[in-house]
Amino acid sequence: MWAFDASSMIYAWDNYPKSHFPKLWDWMHSQIFIGTISMPLAAFEETAHKLPDCGAWLKDGELSILHPDTSILRCAAQLKDLLGIVGERYGAGVGENDLIIIATAEIKGLPLVTNEAPQASLPNVLSKYKIPAVCSYKKPPTSVMDFLGFIKQSGATF
Repeated sequence: MWAFDASSMIYAWDNYPKSHFPKLWDWMHSQIFIGTISMPLAAFEETAHKLPDCGAWLKDGELSILHPDTSILRCAAQLKDLLGIVGERYGAGVGENDLIIIATAEIKGLPLVTNEAPQASLPNVLSKYKIPAVCSYKKPPTSVMDFLGFIKQSGATF
C-alpha cells in the first residue's frame, strides 16, 4: 500500500489527462480498488478542493482515505517539535497538513508518493524543510518517491 500526497495526485491528473491516458487511469483505478493506493484525509481534501473532478473520481473509485487518529496526531506533534516549529509559525517549510500526511505514512508504515520537489540544498533551519527533506531527516525515515517513480517501481506498462 502507498500513501499519496495531494501534489502527486494533482500532478498525475494535470499531466496525464484521462482522455489521453485512459489505460493509466484504468490501472490507477484498479490500484485504488485493490487497496494499493490510499490517501491521508488531508491530502484527499486538498486534491478534491483544487480539482473537484479528480476528487469525485477518487471518491467514486472508493479510494481508501486514511483518517487521522490520536497516534497520527501525536506523531505529527512530535514532528513539529523535531523541526522546531512553534505555535502556528510554520513558515516556508511544511505546514500542519503536511505533518499529518507524513505522520499518517509513518504510523501506517507506508511509503509516501509526493511530487513536492526535493530541496537542492537543505536550509539551515529545520522548520524550512519540505516534505521530502522531513521524511529523510526523521528517524526512522519514510520512503518517498514521485508519481513517475511510483509507476516505474510497479513495473506497469501502458
